[in-house]
Amino acid sequence: MTTGKNGITYAEAGVDIDAGNALVDRIKPAAKRTDRPGVMSGLGGFGALFDLKAAGYSDPVLVAATDGVGTKLRIAIDTGNVDGVGIDLVAMCVNDLVCQGAEPLFFLDYFATGKLETENAARIVEGIAEGCVQSGCALIGGETAEMPGMYPAGDFDLAGFAVGAMERGTALPEGVVEGDVLLGLASNGVHSNGYSLVRKLVEISGLGWDDACPWGEGSLGAALLAPTRLYVTQALEAVRAGGVHGLAHITGGGLTENLPRVLPEGLGAQIDLGAWDLPPVFRWLAETGGMAEAEMLKTFNCGIGMIVVCAADRAEALVGLLEQAGEGVSRLGSVTAGQGVTYSGALL
Repeated sequence: MTTGKNGITYAEAGVDIDAGNALVDRIKPAAKRTDRPGVMSGLGGFGALFDLKAAGYSDPVLVAATDGVGTKLRIAIDTGNVDGVGIDLVAMCVNDLVCQGAEPLFFLDYFATGKLETENAARIVEGIAEGCVQSGCALIGGETAEMPGMYPAGDFDLAGFAVGAMERGTALPEGVVEGDVLLGLASNGVHSNGYSLVRKLVEISGLGWDDACPWGEGSLGAALLAPTRLYVTQALEAVRAGGVHGLAHITGGGLTENLPRVLPEGLGAQIDLGAWDLPPVFRWLAETGGMAEAEMLKTFNCGIGMIVVCAADRAEALVGLLEQAGEGVSRLGSVTAGQGVTYSGALL
């Protein structure tokens, strides 16, 4: 090895390995909070290990999901309010997993930025850990990529990967029939879909992120950054109680596109738009853009974040169970002959 030469360093090229190490040390307690039965090893290795038998499974089928937060990140970056986007990331993955009947077991994240800012990155990962705690899965690994020249100053991107399991033969949807009841679980806002349109509508309104929220308290930016609701523990409790034939996570495509994904060929759904109150954020978005009802229904969740498709004779019991678990539940309609979703009543 030669000595005495002061050549260029990786840090001078824009990648700070010490900052990456500091971030790992900072987030270890957050990851530790997410420990659950089955975790064998987590952060620090080349890979993470998980023991399905220790998690209580005898004949498991694995289910995987991946997603991101979309252009909601633009609002988080512009306002500096990054604490909730980690919860969004987890929710977008695990809310999908549970629709297959799977229990989320572990989660990995991918965080990429031009220059690693340890404090901001730690706040994001701590949000991811909080989402994992709320959904009962372990944060067992991930990747932090510092890529100079790839992202403007302060920008970052997130992706998440969740793996769950179910016992063989318990996959959803299963047993959906004409006459099944549709129970809608309330959303708490826009969640993490449609934000390219949301940002366009805010631009049309002439408001800034720091301006007062037109439909509630606080700033407009903070209101639009409300984290996506996690439905995992409540939905799994309903599944275990019996009578659930399907679950539909209402994401991009809204009610119109997502509910048919859990309906067998030859079956559709009838939804009464008067069965729940449209949250004020959606009314403001619709009025600001002069949006048609049909466009709202295929773009946003419109106040319903998850739909439970259940046997008619189990609907009342499941409503009680879900409400006791803290859900706002609306009886939306039923499964019908035909295809697609038809609506009665008025949303706007």
